[in-house]
Amino acid sequence: MLNILPPLLIGVIASALLVLNIFFWVPVLLVMAAIKLVLPFTWVRLRLDPVILSIAESWISCNSGWMALTQRTEWDAKGLEGLQPDSWYMVSSNHQSWVDIFVLQHLLNRRIPLLKFFLKQQLIWVPVMGLAWWALEFPFMRRHSEAYLKKHPEMRGKDQETTRKACEKFSLVPTSVMNFLEGTRFTPAKHAQQQSPYPHLLKPKAGGLALALQAMGDKFHSILDVTIYYPDGVPTFWDFLCGRLRRVVVRARSIEVPGELMQEDYGQDAAFRAAFSTWVSALWQEKENTLAQLQSEFPPKP
Repeated sequence: MLNILPPLLIGVIASALLVLNIFFWVPVLLVMAAIKLVLPFTWVRLRLDPVILSIAESWISCNSGWMALTQRTEWDAKGLEGLQPDSWYMVSSNHQSWVDIFVLQHLLNRRIPLLKFFLKQQLIWVPVMGLAWWALEFPFMRRHSEAYLKKHPEMRGKDQETTRKACEKFSLVPTSVMNFLEGTRFTPAKHAQQQSPYPHLLKPKAGGLALALQAMGDKFHSILDVTIYYPDGVPTFWDFLCGRLRRVVVRARSIEVPGELMQEDYGQDAAFRAAFSTWVSALWQEKENTLAQLQSEFPPKP
């Protein structure tokens, strides 16, 4: 509706609506989280968690509302049929932009349970949003370099323990665990530095996926494998706010996880680690093939 306005003005309006939405919903979330913190009992969690998730879903619906108001986006999404909002999902996607998160939330909201992301520990200090992520129990991970771990071996395995504890909480109420296997956003510089064998993707990191499956694999309905493609170029977040997100193509498919890949210890069993990495590499090659096909089907518009 507002797409007839100059892009700069659309960006200002969208930014204002985004911020207003945050400041409306976050205080409500914090009240619920505070009650749960004061009354740390399982029966309290079982009653309040669905309420907190419903608040977050309403927040996302409002985001979709201002997106519809400020964008004129053509959506081409397939493979989202038959999803269950009362089940557990492991969601895996390629990662190119912060816009990916809004795309995933817009398309999956209320089709599956709320997406829970694994975040870097530093993000807890982001004003307002850090509190929101804490209230929603997004796991915060401390990522250490190999050089640091050699000097501080006692820190090795801390992220694995964080993952296990988070997944224990997730097992109580239907949850979708979001995993960007690349670990970071795709850029040509990162791609060249990695010497990735996949033209459109960075190398996948299998560890987080393996630990989540090991911790609660019997709960997951399936892995929801999502591929996001922007035919007219990957948008920056400001491009998105200014209404320049012209087309989004999404392909999703549910993958049954082989039972043998949820039984062993990824951290301790080298043979299992190699087998799991081989399975993830095959999954990633299929995603690369999908992106190549979408590139030929949806050429950029002039």
